[in-house]
Amino acid sequence: MEIPRTKELRLLDARLKEAPVVAILGPRQCGKTTLAKQLARRQGRGPVHRFDLEDPRDLARLEQPLLALEGLTGLVVIDEIQRRPELFPILRVLADKQPHATYLILGSASRDLIAQSSESLAGRISYLELGGFSLDILPEDAVQRLWVRGGFPRSYLAGSAPASFQWRQDFVTTFLERDIPNLGLRIPAPTLRRFWTMLAHYHGQLFNASEIGRSLSFSDATARRYLDLLSGTFLIRQLQPWSYNTSKRLVKRPKVYFRDSGLLHALLGLEDRDDVLRHPKLGASWEGFALEQAIQHVNLREQDAFFWAVHTGPELDLVFPHKGKLWGIEAKYGDAPTLTRSMHTALEELSLAHLWVLYPGDKAYHLSPRVSVVPLRQLRTLSV
Repeated sequence: MEIPRTKELRLLDARLKEAPVVAILGPRQCGKTTLAKQLARRQGRGPVHRFDLEDPRDLARLEQPLLALEGLTGLVVIDEIQRRPELFPILRVLADKQPHATYLILGSASRDLIAQSSESLAGRISYLELGGFSLDILPEDAVQRLWVRGGFPRSYLAGSAPASFQWRQDFVTTFLERDIPNLGLRIPAPTLRRFWTMLAHYHGQLFNASEIGRSLSFSDATARRYLDLLSGTFLIRQLQPWSYNTSKRLVKRPKVYFRDSGLLHALLGLEDRDDVLRHPKLGASWEGFALEQAIQHVNLREQDAFFWAVHTGPELDLVFPHKGKLWGIEAKYGDAPTLTRSMHTALEELSLAHLWVLYPGDKAYHLSPRVSVVPLRQLRTLSV
């Protein structure tokens, strides 16, 4: 079963009109290749040439990359680009020489981990970050399934809860034992697994490198390096604190969230919905899931998404600037959220244009002229 990703296709069409090279970046198995195929099937694209850098035959074709790529017209798709970063200077030359070709590159690591992309293609490349399935492309009644299983297509579409859980466990193992070494990183798989599992218990909390380092017997710097690695492969989100001129003492450490709730549940050993509902991380799991859906819906870049917190207590889950104004989102796992002291303080302190409260219920209502409660299943009605 293939689910059309109409929103992402629309964004991709716009990017391809603006830049000769477009990069789709996201975690492995999130649907990048499927999205590229859906794009290729659309009318008016002309010839399509595909290179998969995990296929030995395509690697052989690209031993002489300039000879292989020069003269191609239409859409040129290069998958798993992080395996051959030396192709970026070649793409710069081709992007300048061949006006009748567009290059779509797919990668499973951030532009920071693929350093040559930003250095070689500055001014010629546009980035589109892709996650798993989201509520923007699924029916309203998909919320519970998406929350428990996560958005990786094979996990979400699996025939049963045990099959989905097994797929996610296998994904973790493959990532640790194959994908990390393929990035040229020499980190023992058991060490990184222990760190990743410990992060599951910090989901939704401030990152404490010293505490985690002591627990795992390595340095603060190593803990931060491992966190950056998991962030750079799109598995962990580091939500940075919103900073501004104020007399209040602001929290300055990032919060950590699993981008995919299904992977969080797999590392916590939670196979199905009943397991999730009984677990102490229930509230944090739902909060992170709701925030990630909101971030995808609003198309926030990582550098535009923040949280707000002061040491005296008030805090807000998500703050983001848009069109010269500041907006806020709070996620609450409860039956009927009410206006809290933190919300009131955030509205006044940050001069928010509006604050939305996302919850798992069915009814939308207002708490004040600038505060709205919105069921997560109705996220598509939220607009800024």
